[in-house]
Amino acid sequence: MMYLETPPRLIETKIFSTMPEKFRRKGVRTDWADANRPNVPTDSFIEGPSFDTDGNLYIVDIPFGRIFRIAPDGEWSQVVEYEGWPNGLKIAADGRILVADYRHGIMELDAKAGRIKPILTARNSESFRGCNDLHLASNGDIYFTDQGQTGLHDPSGRVYRLASNGRLDCLIDTGISPNGLVLDPTETVLFVAMTRDNAVWRLPFMKDGSVSKVGRFCSLFGTSGPDGLTMDAKGRLFVGHASLGHVFVFAPNGELIARIKSCAGPNCTNVAIGGESKDRLYITESSTGSVLVADISGLNS
Repeated sequence: MMYLETPPRLIETKIFSTMPEKFRRKGVRTDWADANRPNVPTDSFIEGPSFDTDGNLYIVDIPFGRIFRIAPDGEWSQVVEYEGWPNGLKIAADGRILVADYRHGIMELDAKAGRIKPILTARNSESFRGCNDLHLASNGDIYFTDQGQTGLHDPSGRVYRLASNGRLDCLIDTGISPNGLVLDPTETVLFVAMTRDNAVWRLPFMKDGSVSKVGRFCSLFGTSGPDGLTMDAKGRLFVGHASLGHVFVFAPNGELIARIKSCAGPNCTNVAIGGESKDRLYITESSTGSVLVADISGLNS
């Protein structure tokens, strides 16, 4: 991580809401936790924040197959529980709620009915390795990552685009643990967190929709790596880091301009911009089951 002339400003957080005790599964082992958090008590692991038009924040709980809705006043309600590992969630402009599920691929949630159904489970009859996160383009295309257990030892993670007409394109198949992803404001560049490369990759689009000249936009450090991403209207990239207890903010040129410090635990797994003026950043902190909030209006000064 580098800055040029001015050290990155520090932005503090506060707790917006914490998972109530009644929803915590204390002492319950899961296959997901045994594989991904061995010997660490895991009563939940929240991810995938996304707002609906009423200001409710939806999040997922991976190991227990649950999706929650947090009201603007911080009250939690369970929307659905099912046999799956929901990892990422995004709400489309038309209200559709889409989920990247590690076990089942891309799914759609009917929040009113409390039902979830798969919409894409395989590519050419081959199951995905483990879908992680997704991003929705303005034209309805769905970009998503297929992470599985890839890493430096096995750089074969994939990034896909599912077009609104049903066409599925594999943009890259050499990812080092592809995780969160986001398009820039012009939708001509895709940014992808590569967790086990401890970097964010930049994928520019060619005229035919393919990608070329893929490179590292920024590099980080730590025992884990970058996880969830979001971007504001000015092209500033917000990178949640899964082990450093921070969200790092990068200018469009790649300069580190701010660090947003967790007031809870170190696992800042994902991020979403909210508030009436889009001046608040909401962060899922998974080690404590908390959602944090930071005032990011100062970035405009």
